[in-house]
Parts: sequence; C-alpha cells; structure tokens
Amino acid sequence: MIKIIIADDHSIVREGLKQIIADTPDMTVCDEACDGTELIQKILLNKYDVVVLDITMPGANVLDVLKQIKKQRPTIHVLVLSMHPEEQYAVRVLKAGASGYLTKESAPAELVKAIRKVSMGRKYISPAFAENLADTLLSDHDQPIHTTLSDREYQVLCMIAEGETVKHIAETLFLSEKTISTYRSRILQKMHMKNNAEVIHYAIKNQLVQYRGLA
Repeated sequence: MIKIIIADDHSIVREGLKQIIADTPDMTVCDEACDGTELIQKILLNKYDVVVLDITMPGANVLDVLKQIKKQRPTIHVLVLSMHPEEQYAVRVLKAGASGYLTKESAPAELVKAIRKVSMGRKYISPAFAENLADTLLSDHDQPIHTTLSDREYQVLCMIAEGETVKHIAETLFLSEKTISTYRSRILQKMHMKNNAEVIHYAIKNQLVQYRGLA
C-alpha cells in the first residue's frame, strides 16, 4: 500500500485528489497539509511513501520545501502538482529533489500513474515534455539565458512576467521590497535587459508563463 500525504492550500483540491486516490486499491491518503510548514512538521512525525505537493502554497517556497524534505526524509518521493506548464518549473523542481512533475490539467489516470512511478523510486514527467527536453539536450544550440538564473531569481522573473508588483512579490515570498528590487536588478543584468517589458516579452516567447494578453 502506497501511503500518501497531500499538501495543497485549497481544501477542494485536496478533497478531489483524495477521491481519485480512494478509487485506487493500492494507494491510501494518510494525511494532508495546507502549507509547507505543516507538511515539514508532519513528515518529521510520520512515515509516508509519497508527497503530492502543490507548487504554489503559502509560506516557504516550493524549492526550499523540497530541499528540506530531501534533507530530513530522503526516502520520501515527491510528486509536484502544478497549474504551471512543465517548461516553467519541471527541471528546477526535479533538481531540487522532486521525483516527478504533473500539471493540474492532467487526467486522473495520469495522476495515479505518476504516483505509482515515483513510489518505485523512478522519475515522472509527461512524454511530451520528455521529448522536448531530449531535443534540447541533444541540440547544438546554447541553453536559454534564463537557465543561468538562481532558483530565487527565476521565481522572481516569472512573477514579474505575470504582472506582479515588487510589493506583491515581496509579500508572497516573505522578503523585503528592497530584496526583490535587488533580485530584479540581477535578473536584468544577467539577461541583458532594460525593463520589465523586455522580461515579459522574453517569458512569453520562451513559454515561461502563459499568455494573458500582455504585450
């Protein structure tokens, strides 16, 4: 029996995931958490096989949560569930310790398949993204410039590209506005850009964010 803890800040999403898993005889949802802090506390006290982890919970950044899980409970397998396309975060969360990445648009059967695969110690990404990743690795082209950013810089870049203000980004990440402004300056410098408009254009062109009518 695969023992699962679901970490998502939306109770409706947690209930939906529990219902899908309830119909699967070799899996059981043992627990749930509504933020990263609660999740870390629970995995320190209890034993689980798989964490189904939402990428955008309040509190600690998902990359920091993944690193804490791998440090505290290295045998737990983490499947990251996200509303963001794989091109935006999949590689980074896998590098941070996740075993798999699945978008919330995926079919219930895909979720079950992904949980089974990561529970066996294997990695899971969609076949389409795996093909795109292989093409990128085998190509002779230089890697996109955003891959040179740190995890935090990349997160700030995506939030800027989604139209978030410095103040809102600071509140979301529990950092000061000055710190976010410093990250923004580093991003512009590393990517040889002058302003947010260029960041937005680059992010849309490289499919780092979904198009929302931004110019």
